[in-house]
Parts: sequence; C-alpha cells; structure tokens
Amino acid sequence: MANLKPGSQNTRKKVQVSMVICEAEEKRHRSGVNALQLDPALDRLYSAGRDSIIRVYEHERFLHGMEHHTDWVNDIVLCCGGRHLISASSDTTVKVWNAHKGFCMSTLRTHKDYVKALAYAKDREQVASAGLDKSIYLWDINTLTALTASNNTVTTSSLIGSKESIYSLAMNPSGSIIVSGSTEKALRLWDPRTCAKLFKLKGHADNVKALVVSRDGTLCLSGSSDGSIKLWNLGNQRNILTIRVHTDSVWALLATESFSHVISGGRDKKVIMTDLKNTSNSVVVCVEEAPVLKMCFTADQQAVWVSTSDSNIRCWKLPTDKHFKDEAKMPTTPVSLIPGGAAIRQAVVLNDKRHILTKDAQENVAVYDVLRARKVEDLGQVNFQEELKNRFKMVYVPNWFNVDLKTGMLTIHLGQDEVDCFSAWVSARDAGIRDTPEPDHKVNYGKLLLQALFEHWRGVETDPENRLYFMKLGGRTLYRVLVGDTSGDTENALLNETVPNWVISNIIEENCTNKFIKVQFYLQPHSSVPSHLLKQDRLKKPDRLVANDFIQCRKVAEHILEKLLGDGTASSPGGGDADSSTPSNNGYNVDQIELTCNEQVLDPSMDLRTVKHFIWKSSSDLTLYYKIINK
Repeated sequence: MANLKPGSQNTRKKVQVSMVICEAEEKRHRSGVNALQLDPALDRLYSAGRDSIIRVYEHERFLHGMEHHTDWVNDIVLCCGGRHLISASSDTTVKVWNAHKGFCMSTLRTHKDYVKALAYAKDREQVASAGLDKSIYLWDINTLTALTASNNTVTTSSLIGSKESIYSLAMNPSGSIIVSGSTEKALRLWDPRTCAKLFKLKGHADNVKALVVSRDGTLCLSGSSDGSIKLWNLGNQRNILTIRVHTDSVWALLATESFSHVISGGRDKKVIMTDLKNTSNSVVVCVEEAPVLKMCFTADQQAVWVSTSDSNIRCWKLPTDKHFKDEAKMPTTPVSLIPGGAAIRQAVVLNDKRHILTKDAQENVAVYDVLRARKVEDLGQVNFQEELKNRFKMVYVPNWFNVDLKTGMLTIHLGQDEVDCFSAWVSARDAGIRDTPEPDHKVNYGKLLLQALFEHWRGVETDPENRLYFMKLGGRTLYRVLVGDTSGDTENALLNETVPNWVISNIIEENCTNKFIKVQFYLQPHSSVPSHLLKQDRLKKPDRLVANDFIQCRKVAEHILEKLLGDGTASSPGGGDADSSTPSNNGYNVDQIELTCNEQVLDPSMDLRTVKHFIWKSSSDLTLYYKIINK
C-alpha cells in the first residue's frame, strides 16, 4: 500500500472507490449464510454471510454486526475462549476481531485469492486458512491478537503441496493433523507441527466441500459434491465407509463428540443424522427451504443451528434413540428461527444516473437514490418492467458508477478513472439542490458523492449521511470504513496511505470544475428560413461547433439568434444569456427558433447529449436544423 500515498508518482495502479448502501444497522442477513459459530458460555451465535457482514445473536436477539469485509464471508472461527473471532472472505483477507466488542483488530493480506475455509486447533490456539490460491497458512492466534490495524505484518507457516483450489479444511483440537479438501477430489494431510506433507487420500468423484476430524486425529469424515460422505481411517490411510443418504452435493458436516453419528446437509435441502456403526440407520432431521450451507451444535448438543443459501437461520431438534428406532416422529417445525432479510436480486440504473430501481428475493420493488445513499421509495410487489417503463425519461446522463449485487445489497463502484467518475454534470436544479442562486449552475454527481464519503476525513463540508465505503486496487480490497469513522487517528492514517490522487485532487484541491465533456455539431438552416436573414457565409459550408454536452437546446437557439441570424460573429454556444422575451435586432426572439434533429422537434430544455443519444443515435457529428416559427 506504500505506493498509494498521496503525491506518489505511480499513477498506473488504478484504485476504485466503492460504497455499500445499507441501513445504519443491518440486523438481518440479506443473502445466504456461509458460516456459524456458537459461544456456549454466553449462548451467543455468530453468523457470517454473503452480504459481507458477521452478526452476533444472544438468545436469538440481534446484538451487533461486524462490518469490515467487502465480499462474502466464507468461514469463521471462535477462539481464545470466545474472546476473539477469525474470519475468512472472498475479499482475499483473513480478519481478527474482538468478538465481545465487535471491532476488527487486524487484517491479514497473505492470500492471493478467495479464502474459503478455516480450521482451529483449540489446545494450541492455532488457526489454518485456505482457499482458491491453493495455499494453506497456519497462524498463531496469540501473535495475531497482538497485531494492530497499522502494524499487522506477520510471518506465518505455509503448508505446501496442494495442487487445486481448497474448499474445506479441518484440524483436531491438539493440532496434530490438518486435512484439506479440494477440486482435486482428494483429501491431503499435513502435520501442522512440522509443516510436513503426509499423504493423499483418493476416493471421491468430485470436489470435497466438508471435513471433520476426530479429537484423537485417527478418523476423518468428508462430504463431497459427488453426493457421498466417506469415513477415513487416517492411520491406515484408507476409506472404511461410504454413506449415500443425500441425492445431491454434501456441503456441511458435523460429528457427535464420540464420533458415533454424523449430521450432514447440502444441496438437496435435507439435514440427515446417520449412525456410523449402522449406516442404514439414518433420520431426516429437517428439510430446509434452500440448500444447506453450514451447521453448528447448540450448547447442549441436543439440536443444530442450520444456515442455508437464503438468509434465515433455523434451529432443529436432533433425533434421539426413539427416533432411530421408529418409535417417535421427528418434529417438522424448528425450535427457533432467526429471520433474514431479502437480498436485492435485480437492479436497473434509471436514465438520470442517480436513481436505481431494484427487486429483491421476495419480489418487492424499491427505488434507491445513489447521491443520498439510501432507499427513497418502497413500491411493494409491483410489476418491475412496468415500473421501469413508467419511470423512463428521455434524458441522457453519462455513466459514472457501476452496480454490484453480489452481497445482496447495493454496492456502488465509482469509475476507476476521472473520466468515468466525473463525467456526470447536471444542473443544480436537476440535482435537487435548493438555495442555489443559479438553478442552471452545473454540479458533478461523482464529486458530490466523493465529498460526502470523505467529509469527515479532511473536513470536506457536506451533509452527513450514514454510508460505508471501501477502496479496491486491482480487485484486492485495501480498506473499508464507516464514513462517520474517517476522522479517527488510525482511520485517518490508513486513508492517507490509500486514498488515490485523483480523489484528492478533485475533492480536496477543487480541480475538477472544468473537465466537461464536449460535443461537436453542425447547425443547418431549414429550407424555410428566408435566405435574406442568413449571412452569405452561412450559406457556404457551415462551421463545426463545439459545446459542453449538457448545453440545452435553448442555449443553441440563443446562439442562432445572436450569431447566425443577427449581426454578431459566429462562435460556440453557451456564452452569454439572451432574454427570450426581448426581440433581437432582426425582430425575432428565442421562442421563435425551432430546432429539429432527424426531423424530430426538440424541446428547448433538452440537452445536446440527450439529443445525440436518443434522437441522433450515431457516433458521427450531430447535425441540427433550425427554422423560424411565427408565434
């Protein structure tokens, strides 16, 4: 990150500024929940999901959220007796959290791709992380918890030898064995104490997505996308049991303390408990509403919390001996439910390039205002396409941001270079800015938003809003912070290192005022314009004019009146103002000038970029015709 300090000469690395539009406190998961951990001492459930947020529940009541990741959180581990939490994310980082207070202590950037799995050796306070970069890193938790946000350089052991992307990882409490599962369709084993590669176990026909190792490190259970669960004897290095109770991929596994039973879940939405001594003895614990992603035991181990690819988390009672003997019927309703919210599944940016129409997983349609970073209308279950049609306005504003729905919430990525981010100039009136002396005064959407995002950092004045934002460099996230926290000492220091030069020069040093996009065009008199009104040089080849693309047709009409029909000299429009009601020296006023493009009469309030986009529809220079109408 050193080469991102303001003043750095390295301008080749593009830094993208992004923000998430969400509530000040997002109490519910907004997408699938990838990971669960229970603190039995406090009866606190930790859940982490695809909306990038880790949430903490105490007796099913939302306690607080932990926001720092910028992509899916794929796995979490509680360590140090519940005091600390480690998280792994698709943003390529592993983070260390103070679990009780909910703040991020440090960020580890060792992985080069999505981090998919964690494993924990409780007796040694060691955590292993692995992912799509085929690497496994072993972390000493006592070292990690001593790190700070600004000093988080740490050396770590690396387990070498995996040939494919790793999706699952397991360690026993004593840390004597570590097992990984991957797209290699095999299990690989290491000794974490020496980092020595031990052996490979083949047998699955597809990706190994879930692993559990017995306390003594002699047995291992694996679940695969091939639909099977296998029990391995690690001492003998062989498969001793194959269980086929699911009709599709197995994504989640739990084993009882004595390793007598396995609880499995996956794509077929079922959670099934199987007796390992007699595999024909299996009981369906529940059928979920969506594919099962993760499970964890309750404190008494009599029930399991289950998370799925939707946002709800349910607790289900586990079968007893009576259920296995067919002497009792399993309950069909969960013991508890932590309801989730609906993920945004569809989003269309409206023509004003400020409002976004969205539809969520429950078919609810809403309108968001990017500039105010909030939802402004809830429309309910209306027809999305009809609503889009009704909200169409023939106005063209250049693209200045992209929308990403990967987390189930609106993530706005500002253009990676100045041309994109600062291309949207609109009038103060159109932007809804009141109390401006000149309604036609131009404001820049990208600049307004950046000023709001960084307002607390360097005292940039603007209305306070509750927003989250983060920065990316070449796909890797550098930093994420709540806008209101940017004035803090640590945050300020990190921002000084990461904020790109193009942001500083434009919002701090006020350099973007004149970076307008120009449009080139020709003005041609309509055949009905009397030739005696036109100067002779206007009858020859017309001049090619250049103007700011947001100039309105009324300004062009003023130019025609003053320069082409009057006694003035030809120049580009957009200079002085003409009073539309005052006749010019040839007896006509602005309201009598009618402009057409492709034989379509143009509204005086329409700007040139809208004319070019919707009516001219060509990359060649725009041609407008003008005539005089008698009113």
